[in-house]
Amino acid sequence: MRKGNGKTESNIDLGQDLRGDHLQDLDRELPAAESGEGSAPTLVTGQSDPATAMSETEKLKAERDALLDRLARLQAEFDNARKRAAREQQDFREFAAADVIKNMLPTLDSFERALKMGGGSSEFRNGIELIYRQFQDALQKIGVQPIVAVGQAFDPRIHEAIEMVDRTDVPDHQVVEELQRGYRYKERLLRPAMVRVSRNAA
Repeated sequence: MRKGNGKTESNIDLGQDLRGDHLQDLDRELPAAESGEGSAPTLVTGQSDPATAMSETEKLKAERDALLDRLARLQAEFDNARKRAAREQQDFREFAAADVIKNMLPTLDSFERALKMGGGSSEFRNGIELIYRQFQDALQKIGVQPIVAVGQAFDPRIHEAIEMVDRTDVPDHQVVEELQRGYRYKERLLRPAMVRVSRNAA
């Protein structure tokens, strides 16, 4: 080949020179690549600090506990308000009913006086007694109860003393006669019983 024409030998020498230059270029590029020069930046995913993660967890737990405590308080306040409103409504209904019943008591007194007076035909008296019992039954069904007076010790909370009478056959301060019957509606006093009370000086 070397003994050939000059053109062939010249081409071989040129190819060797180009290959040599290319290898030199690769030698210069490899160190640069190994050193990281000119390469794209790599992403590094760092791990979170365990202490920081624990602090965030404790903070969330504290917030949760605070919200649960607040919810429990609000629920208790709501229940108390609901019960208070129910009591107020019940008290209002009982107050209104007591006012109506008070207006009916004089009619009941009139029946009692009519029965004490007697007279008239037996049929008329039986009719009055029937109406009186029906009236009493209706009042008892809604919670109205008469106050027991005669034979009881005088109680100023439910008895109203009209007169003191000297009696030696009964204990002192005992109700000996009922002039007007007293009534209570559930726990409310509608009116006290008007009574005579014994006075025993001995």
